[in-house]
Amino acid sequence: MKILVVCGAGASSTFVAQRVRRAAEARGRDWHVAPTTVITLDADLADADVLLVGPHLHERLADIAHAASLTNTTVVPLPDDAFRDHDGERTLALIDAATAASPVTPGRPAGSPERRRP
Repeated sequence: MKILVVCGAGASSTFVAQRVRRAAEARGRDWHVAPTTVITLDADLADADVLLVGPHLHERLADIAHAASLTNTTVVPLPDDAFRDHDGERTLALIDAATAASPVTPGRPAGSPERRRP
């Protein structure tokens, strides 16, 4: 599964991505977790399954969610204290909850059983 973490400039999303990646690896999950910025988001969404949205971008959430909907990417708004999740476990639980509601299968974005990636 490919997970993107979006923030304004990429600094805080890098920390969240590293923590989620470590938490996922500790559970034996082969996930690709990467930071992105609002500037590169549209291009990066093409093959993403889940998009974690930093709390400082919640005012732009509607626009971000619209862009993600075009690629059937599940959007997970992060809580205000997301950057204090030092081991990534709370964020991992948010991803699990979101993908349980909208299952992600390999090769297909969440919520779209018919669509396959090129």
